[in-house]
Amino acid sequence: MSFASLGLAPALVRAVREQGYHAPTAIQAAAIPAVLTGHDVLGLAQTGSGKTAAFALPLLQRLVTGKRPEPRRPQALVLAPTRELAVQTGEVLRDLARSLPERLKIAVAFGGVSINPQLMGLRGGCDLIVATPGRLLDLVDHNALRFDALELLVLDEADRLLDLGFAEELQRILALLPAQRQNLFFSATFPARVQALAEGLLREPQRIEIAPEPLRVEAIAERAIQVDSARRTPLLRHLLQSEGWERALVFVATKYATEHVSDKLWAQGIKAAALHGELSQGGRTRVLAALKSGEIKVLVATDVAARGLDIPELPAVVNYDLPRAAAEYTHRIGRTGRAGASGVAVSFVAADSEAHFRLIEKRQGRRVPREQVAGFEPTEVASEAQASGGIKGRRKSKKDKLREAAAAATAAAASASAT
Repeated sequence: MSFASLGLAPALVRAVREQGYHAPTAIQAAAIPAVLTGHDVLGLAQTGSGKTAAFALPLLQRLVTGKRPEPRRPQALVLAPTRELAVQTGEVLRDLARSLPERLKIAVAFGGVSINPQLMGLRGGCDLIVATPGRLLDLVDHNALRFDALELLVLDEADRLLDLGFAEELQRILALLPAQRQNLFFSATFPARVQALAEGLLREPQRIEIAPEPLRVEAIAERAIQVDSARRTPLLRHLLQSEGWERALVFVATKYATEHVSDKLWAQGIKAAALHGELSQGGRTRVLAALKSGEIKVLVATDVAARGLDIPELPAVVNYDLPRAAAEYTHRIGRTGRAGASGVAVSFVAADSEAHFRLIEKRQGRRVPREQVAGFEPTEVASEAQASGGIKGRRKSKKDKLREAAAAATAAAASASAT
């Protein structure tokens, strides 16, 4: 199958070739014709499956073939859960739009930076805007945007939009949009709160579900090193110095830990930087650029901050703190061993985290042999009784319940607006 066979205009087929796309992925092959024919779409596909182009290509074609409103106002809106994803999506859209016969104005808006340049950029309007929910509402409050000409709404990574607490903002945004519009809804997972939002938002959607590709475990050497919690930082420093990794991504649980661990490494002559959700966009951009250029060697990040990151040629991932869920473990270690390269994923396992790591192993369906590093042997190792206890299913927290309630309210509001 080729992109030309999907109904794309010659200019867009030429654009995808120039961007290095050779053939459509499964989600692209299924979603592009559905979007072009005007259907609402519910697309379920994992991160990295090519879903950005799956909605970007038909969206751009709709814009260039349709009638442009005067004065210029956004005809399409893409909502993204993180700054990094908004920037990445904006770059994909702009790259693909360069070959089009008509010039489109594509705006990207996100928080963590001054709003003034974004307000200036919206003078004269735009054809399409990619935004995080909070900053989009800020722009609306500044009278910088009107949505009366909007024809198409994309919710990208909807599960993360809800996980990150954007349900209330989504409800406010939906209330600003025309009731008659095409809706494209993409999500990597489909929990109940996402299903409720989809049912209220979409009209007779075409459901496209692409089974996730299995993680190439054979390309990733998984290691589980037993170590006392207090000795994790010295062990990390030892591994960075002895293993020859050109760069490494270290996952920790909290913002404080990102800064504490990176400061400790820097004090020992290892160039490291912290990446967490409270870092400004300018700070994030500088840190990522420094990692890619080799100015720093180690990025210490939380799961939230690492969402949407693409770090090429990453040889090592270290779970300094174990992830809460098995799915996050897969997401983490999958950052290495990409594009045919090999990689290593190291997990630090203390006596009090052995049971949790065994639960992760059970969910993954594979066992990672334990090892110890000379000079860093643990003073305490979990007994078999402690280790086999596992972790019971977690009850829903108050925050989880509030998020589900907000998602249900959003779905109800969307359903009401549709009628």
